[in-house]
Amino acid sequence: MNYFDLHCDTITECYKAHRELAKNNLALDLERTAAYQSWAQVFAVWTPDEQRGEAAYNGFHDVAEFFHEQVQKNSSSTVFCRTRKDLKEAAAAGKRAALLSIEGAGALAGNLEHLYDAKQLGVCLITLTWNGHCEAGDGCGVPNAGGLTPFGFDLIREMEKLNIIIDVSHLSEKGFWDVAHRTSKPFVASHSDAKSVCPHQRNLTDDQFRVIIERNGLVGINLCGKFLAPRDPKAEDVLRHVDHFLNLGGESVLAVGSDLDGCVMASGIHAVDEMGILYHLLEKEFGKEIADRIFWENAFRFFTEQLD
Repeated sequence: MNYFDLHCDTITECYKAHRELAKNNLALDLERTAAYQSWAQVFAVWTPDEQRGEAAYNGFHDVAEFFHEQVQKNSSSTVFCRTRKDLKEAAAAGKRAALLSIEGAGALAGNLEHLYDAKQLGVCLITLTWNGHCEAGDGCGVPNAGGLTPFGFDLIREMEKLNIIIDVSHLSEKGFWDVAHRTSKPFVASHSDAKSVCPHQRNLTDDQFRVIIERNGLVGINLCGKFLAPRDPKAEDVLRHVDHFLNLGGESVLAVGSDLDGCVMASGIHAVDEMGILYHLLEKEFGKEIADRIFWENAFRFFTEQLD
């Protein structure tokens, strides 16, 4: 089977814990991706809400450089994919595909020059906020949250020009609608579930999901337990979220955004080499065509259309 994942925090955790990406005791390493015929992963550099200004940018830059070093160390098996050509060639050659993202635009310190630097470093996607407030706007955890700031509006305009994908996971609902109303390209929710199934502030409303469908975007199903079910979350709860999104017409936009190494997972799946368990649950419930779309085809199509 093939597996394309829109979000993990592994590279940030490797950097913090001085672990190697090739093999470690975290939820993901390159050695364990051999379980899949083709594998692609968007690695997020996370910026915590308490880190702001130039310290946040310097922190992002350090982790991004570490990511480059780790991929280069494993260049015999793994390709850093900046472009659609890179991604297609990696898949055709049977190599691992590694993409780079920012989780929390606080990493840019309110400076568009840092956005251009991030593009040069190969960032292909930016999650506009984490849970709190940053220079770009309010996250979903801010009481009485507002939307995007003036810098946030400038940021999404420049991201569209640079072909950097806008990610609305973690963003406040007002911020989501600011993005929807002020952009023209497809955007994604890289790791979010259905609020109608589990009423967590991090999940998407049906109206939000419908807009992402209309814009030909992507929604990555998150395996964080508290986003899947309020009590005793387990891998099987993913099926309820997928079923709900499919009933809204989401067969072409659903993907996986596991959040490996970034959360407390639902019981039943805890590491990259166990994601086949989820694939087989989806295949049994919805059929192989839908399982293949969610695990590879939708994300691969989207990124090969949207990258430079």
